[in-house]
Amino acid sequence: MKKFTIAAAFAVLAAPAFADGHASTQGDAAAGEEQFNRQCVACHVVADASGEVLAGRNAKTGPNLYNIAGRTIGSVEGFRYGDSIVEVGEAGGVWTEETFVGYVQNPTDWLRETLDNRRARGKMAYQVREESQAYDLYAFLSTFAEE
Repeated sequence: MKKFTIAAAFAVLAAPAFADGHASTQGDAAAGEEQFNRQCVACHVVADASGEVLAGRNAKTGPNLYNIAGRTIGSVEGFRYGDSIVEVGEAGGVWTEETFVGYVQNPTDWLRETLDNRRARGKMAYQVREESQAYDLYAFLSTFAEE
């Protein structure tokens, strides 16, 4: 019981550190890395500001996912986003665990709900089927953040 109490106390104290969306609260980064390498590398890369590829194969179909946690949605310079996702970012949308998980599970439905516009469309065709996998992907991508 004492171990549980200590663990619960750490969880409560750590909650503010996760509130800004820069760290995953539910996912497993190692499992997310496996998911990324199976599902995401065909379209996405994680490359730092110097261009060093940290994950992926330098794919350019989708935007660079480096420093995604806490970043304005639809804001990677030079990437041609769809109008709907740009609209979300212009309205103040930020990639958090919640927004990321919702989006990757069904991009078009998430955009339609977020924008309250049944005509909104996402360009990303792939959908992460299991919610736990989406959390794992976010946990992995959250490890690539600027200090």
